[in-house]
Amino acid sequence: MAKSLPPLGWLRSFEAAARHLSFTAAAEELGLTQSAISQQVKSLETRLGVPLFTRRARGLALTDVGRRLLPNVEAPLQALATAMVGMDTEPPGGILTIAASVSVAQWIIAPWLPEFRLRHPTTNIRLLSAIWPDDYHLFRADIEIRFGSARQVGPDADAILPNRLIAVKSPKLAGGLQDLPLIEAVGTSSGWQSWSKAIGKTPQPALQTDTYGMALHLASLGNGVALVNEWLAGHALQTGLVERAHPASIPAHEGYYLSIDQSKPAAAEMRAWLMQGDPDHSAR
Repeated sequence: MAKSLPPLGWLRSFEAAARHLSFTAAAEELGLTQSAISQQVKSLETRLGVPLFTRRARGLALTDVGRRLLPNVEAPLQALATAMVGMDTEPPGGILTIAASVSVAQWIIAPWLPEFRLRHPTTNIRLLSAIWPDDYHLFRADIEIRFGSARQVGPDADAILPNRLIAVKSPKLAGGLQDLPLIEAVGTSSGWQSWSKAIGKTPQPALQTDTYGMALHLASLGNGVALVNEWLAGHALQTGLVERAHPASIPAHEGYYLSIDQSKPAAAEMRAWLMQGDPDHSAR
């Protein structure tokens, strides 16, 4: 059986770092953190069993293996980019492509889609799943809802507010933060430890997941109290799927950011709703 290929993200990180001879510059180009680039390159080196860079105090240098690998990675990446040009064909009514995480698609986009499609009956919707900022380089989306820090998401994206973390639970679940299991969305800079420092000490989380959307889902089913992004939880709060488990909130170091194709009226309308609230749903 042929050996499986390394993840595309590892190869893209290696190629960018090799061009710049800098993990920092590669991170800025791809919209990732320096540590993420370094880790992906390290994972690729571990996978191949050889070092690709010599780490120096003032930067990087390619090893002999790295120099041999670089053109073999550059060529297919360029070929993929070229192959994607002109591939999309739009139906007569047009298509609105939205790139967002599954969490945003489930908790923000899906509840509003029926009304949006009534307003734009000839517009087809395409939802693309994306998580990290560098995922969006793979798409040509009309609307991009990115997650990360302001530096990670790029200068062309506007912050979606409110960007604070709140504690939520199922209305059917009795008890408070000291009594109920805590649900942690790992992989972000702010969590229950930040809450403990700012609001009051809490027990260690009993459940961990890697997205706010899953944490919110677990809380809605009565698994405990989740600390999640307030904007993401808006629909669930309005419809009574969850309720606030504590009145306080804390700032979030990472959040959701919006970038759109201004030439599409449907995208502009969705931007107005996401950024300011739909006029018919100002209480969202």
